[in-house]
Amino acid sequence: MRHYEVMVILDPSLDERTVAPSLDTFLNVIRTTGGNVEKVEVWGKRRLSFEINKSSEGIYAVLDLTSTPDAVKELDRQLGLQETILRTKVMRRHPPKPTKASTKAAKNAAKAKV
Repeated sequence: MRHYEVMVILDPSLDERTVAPSLDTFLNVIRTTGGNVEKVEVWGKRRLSFEINKSSEGIYAVLDLTSTPDAVKELDRQLGLQETILRTKVMRRHPPKPTKASTKAAKNAAKAKV
């Protein structure tokens, strides 16, 4: 299982309240394969840097999920087939690197147990 972040830009003519429930139907692909949807954030309507399908605005949504690569690929394919979705971007998130302070704290905690 890997951690992914998926950004979706939807048609601005949609009602913002219906964005999360409509995305939820697509997220069943992740849930049925044993993945986990951690967070669905709807940022709302934003101006695009360039026009997409003659639209200068779009509704942004960010999805945080943990899943297999095949399930994320299928999710991206299904989102791409939907006419109300202008763009998708899938990014693989790496776990944060441990800092010196957290490493030192972990060593001290291990010593305290012994």
